[in-house]
Amino acid sequence: MDPVIVVGAGPVGLTLSLALAAQGVPCVLLDEGSGAEEVRLARTVVLREDTADLVERVGAADLEKDGLRWSGWRSMRRKQLIRDVPLGTDDGGTEESPPPSPLHIPQHALASALRTAVEAAPLVNLVELSRLDTLEQDRDGVTVHTKGPGSTWWRGSYLVGCDGARSTVRKLLDIRFPGRTAVERHAVAALRAELPWPGEAVLHRQPPWRNGGAEVCARPLPGGVWRLDWLLPPRGELVTPDALIARIRDTLAGWCGETPPYELLDTGVHTLHHRLARRWRVRRAFLAGDAAHLLGALGTQGLDEGIRDAENLAWKLAHAWHHGGADPLLDSYQAERRAAVAARLRAADQSLPILRGGGGLRTLVPGAVRGHDTLLADGHLGRGALGAPPSYSHSPLAPPHAEAHTAVGTPPGAPVADVRVTAPDGTAVRLRERLGQGHPLVILVAPGTGVWDRRHWLTAGIMPRLVEAVEALPSAAELLVTESYPGASAHTVLLVRPDGHLVAAFAGVRPAELFAAARAALGGSPGASGRSGSPEDGEDGEDGEEEPQAARAPGPRERVHADRTARIN
Repeated sequence: MDPVIVVGAGPVGLTLSLALAAQGVPCVLLDEGSGAEEVRLARTVVLREDTADLVERVGAADLEKDGLRWSGWRSMRRKQLIRDVPLGTDDGGTEESPPPSPLHIPQHALASALRTAVEAAPLVNLVELSRLDTLEQDRDGVTVHTKGPGSTWWRGSYLVGCDGARSTVRKLLDIRFPGRTAVERHAVAALRAELPWPGEAVLHRQPPWRNGGAEVCARPLPGGVWRLDWLLPPRGELVTPDALIARIRDTLAGWCGETPPYELLDTGVHTLHHRLARRWRVRRAFLAGDAAHLLGALGTQGLDEGIRDAENLAWKLAHAWHHGGADPLLDSYQAERRAAVAARLRAADQSLPILRGGGGLRTLVPGAVRGHDTLLADGHLGRGALGAPPSYSHSPLAPPHAEAHTAVGTPPGAPVADVRVTAPDGTAVRLRERLGQGHPLVILVAPGTGVWDRRHWLTAGIMPRLVEAVEALPSAAELLVTESYPGASAHTVLLVRPDGHLVAAFAGVRPAELFAAARAALGGSPGASGRSGSPEDGEDGEDGEEEPQAARAPGPRERVHADRTARIN
């Protein structure tokens, strides 16, 4: 089969290509640029723990050399400390445990690490200076033309547009991109200085000094470097260099008592928009990242969502590429990811009038200040409606509830906890390290297995029956064992998608129900039933979803230029 064509070699396109390659799918990665990354310390990204783990898992090495995990989060209003939150590495992020620390890294450093991994990946063909200008589809694949030094035609099985806010792919597919312009504006400065809170991120609302503005945020990077953001009026005047220097000096003096020595490294003005593409799939073409959505107000992270797009789409494209017949599975990408991003945008749009609407009587309501601070902390720290990893509880891939299902600490559709697991070969790793390999995971909760000899527990109790049930699943799956899982009793069996979201949990070994849930999680497609029939009575009907309507009929070049198409295997 032809490779998957990925358009755009930013962090999302690079991550998607690596995630596909990890699952045995060849890719052609078309990059409009030359590959040189401009060093901009005022342009940084914040990755939550799950997305940072993903980019490291696909091959981006040494991220913490250029990035920093914050040791705490501090929020202030005027002269008052409102919140001081220690941050840690615990996966829980619950009320009882500190929230996991996000990774703050310059975007050029992240892209450079991913590009280095792509250059070492044999299944990814990175083609620079290739600008897309034609996109045509037929029932078997996608044909595109690029202009540039190596102007040519390319043939692919699928295409994903990761080509940013001004996406050429989105325009060629004639997909609308409605939303709001200039939701927030920030003046940004990257500088090296000693601040009173080394390693901690700081959000200061209504700072009590001249030129403080409504809000200023300081986020640390390695080497004593800080990124400072001042909230600006949405449609205010241009920020002059003199005005920015005045802001810097007044802010540093307000925090330190007097302006300390500092080295100004980079500046900029960051304008945030909120937009959501109407469709994310047209036949064999998809959108991901900024091509599909724009967000970023109140601490929400657009790149975080783009990385999640790549993770969600990669395993579904890999299944379709290897097994075929997966329209319901591919349709679920838009159903899951667009709904998740829409919910994030809706939460931000509902919070903006509360947080940015000025003072008035709201500031006199008891608890209002702390409530506002909680909203902002959620966005910046990856919690609540503004920041928590998405749950796909209403996904078309969710199996119908069965009597054999049991409740655990993770609701169906939510990301599983990163517990320690053991494979039958004796390998002990964190659960996240087994994700992204193109197959579901089946996890048995078996207290005591950590101290037993593996030769004994592999043949004891319910294990042999579970091995048989896993071997009979409609798709290859990996069987793992864990000592414990939040909210799960002994002998609970968890079925987990390749992207780490829980499908269902079962009270004991239930082969028919496990088979039905696995088949539903794969879209009920022919590829999901190619290994064997259901054990016992697990005959579920397929999802009857229709193939999305084409944006236009196949063009004549699909026939005329077949001999000019470059096939990359």
